[in-house]
Amino acid sequence: MNKKYIAPSLLSSDFADLKTEIAKVTEAGAHLLHVDVMDGHFVPNLTIGMPVVKAIKGVSKLPLDVHLMIDKPEKYIEEFAKAGSDFLTIHVESTTTVKDCLIQIRKLKMKPGITLRPKTKLDDIKPFLALIDLVLIMTVEPGFGGQEFMHDQLEKVSWLKSYRDKNKLSYLIQIDGGVNEQTAQLCWEAGADVLVAGSAIFSGEKTPENYRANIQKLL
Repeated sequence: MNKKYIAPSLLSSDFADLKTEIAKVTEAGAHLLHVDVMDGHFVPNLTIGMPVVKAIKGVSKLPLDVHLMIDKPEKYIEEFAKAGSDFLTIHVESTTTVKDCLIQIRKLKMKPGITLRPKTKLDDIKPFLALIDLVLIMTVEPGFGGQEFMHDQLEKVSWLKSYRDKNKLSYLIQIDGGVNEQTAQLCWEAGADVLVAGSAIFSGEKTPENYRANIQKLL
């Protein structure tokens, strides 16, 4: 696994012109679209829900990488499948039925992902690594953009890469939080496959050329 994937975080895009923003980052060379779903309970912020995910799916040629930062995701897995999610990532801290959730996600033809807060130990997700297609390492506390990158989380990335190789698994390792031109290189070196970036991509002129240049700086 040596290909590098970039997933623009739509939370940083212009929501008043979301369809155009999606077209621009697609033209600019993005590989996935990262969609953060927050419920105001699991994290102290509210974002979008199933109707907006469905709308995004209707105008996107790229796979939708949906990150659920919500309590009891099992209540909503079927609805996010209907909305068109391609990857669906849940937090290990958000439910007592993690394994059942991951199995249901795959049964509904989505790719299951798992993630954890920065202070949560990798031991908490280790039992589920054989069930997933993606593991997300948060390099900020989930909830708000623009936070400072937590360098100590890169140790988790290196461990996950070693564990994957040793056990012949195939999950993608994704990093989200504080990714920019400087931190991106540290992420790749640690073993990341997918970088989620918001302001690093959606800053400057709102043109495909600028977004392409911003993406290239991360690669």
